[in-house]
Amino acid sequence: MKRFKGSSPFHMMLLPAAIVTFIFAYVPMAGIIMAFMDYKPWLGFTKSAWIGLDHFRYMFERPDSKQVMVNTVVIAALKIGFGLVVPVFFALLLNEIRKLVFKRTIQTLVYFPYFMSWVILGGILVDMLSPEGGLINRLFSELFGMKPIFFLGNGDWFRFTVVASDTWKEFGFSAIVYLAALAGVNPSLYEAAVIDGANRWKQTLSITLPSLVPILVVMSTLSLGNILNAGFDQIFNLYNPLVYSKGDIIDTFVYRMAILNGEMGFGAAVGLLKSVISFILIVLTYRLAYKLANYRIF
Repeated sequence: MKRFKGSSPFHMMLLPAAIVTFIFAYVPMAGIIMAFMDYKPWLGFTKSAWIGLDHFRYMFERPDSKQVMVNTVVIAALKIGFGLVVPVFFALLLNEIRKLVFKRTIQTLVYFPYFMSWVILGGILVDMLSPEGGLINRLFSELFGMKPIFFLGNGDWFRFTVVASDTWKEFGFSAIVYLAALAGVNPSLYEAAVIDGANRWKQTLSITLPSLVPILVVMSTLSLGNILNAGFDQIFNLYNPLVYSKGDIIDTFVYRMAILNGEMGFGAAVGLLKSVISFILIVLTYRLAYKLANYRIF
């Protein structure tokens, strides 16, 4: 009791966040029941017909549902892969800069996109990638004589655009973890390598990269839990009916089915299935992180 009284100010500071989380994260979970009902808003939960697992059966019978699953996994896997490789490469390059002012300037510039919403960036990308007068297509046309590319209207180009723009937005901030790991490397290792005649490239291969392996294992295993999160905000602000076959993901599919088409029960079923699979993946990835890198939260 005495311990609680001593920390009571901290609990009071936490209380508003706990209340908001409870209201917006836990109370809406009651809506899961819609996944097992032919839910009609005008009938409510009490009068809507109970249909059991029919929505889940229908989900696996629809050909577009299967394509949505494939799109989600492909886009998420590409994002995870590039989201691991590019920040490491950038952190290695930034770590070699010795002029602090130049280093801080580059860090600020690459961090900035992370703090911009996809609503803003989506509008910028739509203008820049437009086949009719967009900056990127004008550059390709003037420099290489290429015909305009419909980046946001062709399925294959859309996937490339989504992965590239997400990597560009996130890699600067993601590199902070690896820069922190590099800052913890013992300088005496580099001094010993210089005495042995190792150049910067050999020092990177023999000292720097091995020092990043533990945190890289943790980040890669934890990222597997997001294999079904391909980025609703980004896709929603960039996609259109022309790219549904290659760019439609689970979250945007649920939005269209539940909100636009009024199939709230079916949308709830798809969302519930995704949540269950994501929960299982998160548990497994944390177990892997603990086994491989001795990483644990509690």
